[in-house]
Amino acid sequence: MILLTLYTTSGCHLCEKAEQMLNFLQKQKVCRWVAIEISDDDLLVDRYGERIPVIATAEGRELGWPFTPEELINWLIPTVSG
Repeated sequence: MILLTLYTTSGCHLCEKAEQMLNFLQKQKVCRWVAIEISDDDLLVDRYGERIPVIATAEGRELGWPFTPEELINWLIPTVSG
């Protein structure tokens, strides 16, 4: 199981969609994930403010919105099989 980070902010409806996708994958035991609130850090706001939600792996691979559940799974395949 891989650990993912979701860069997010409160009140973001797109972030809520990404959370739903990650919750589904977590229930399937594909991943575990943690949320990072970008508004608490000016550097994160500068990096992700226009791109959230952004999902990142521990290795530094990032997937920024927009993405579908299928695109998320396809993006994860190298991490899961690697």
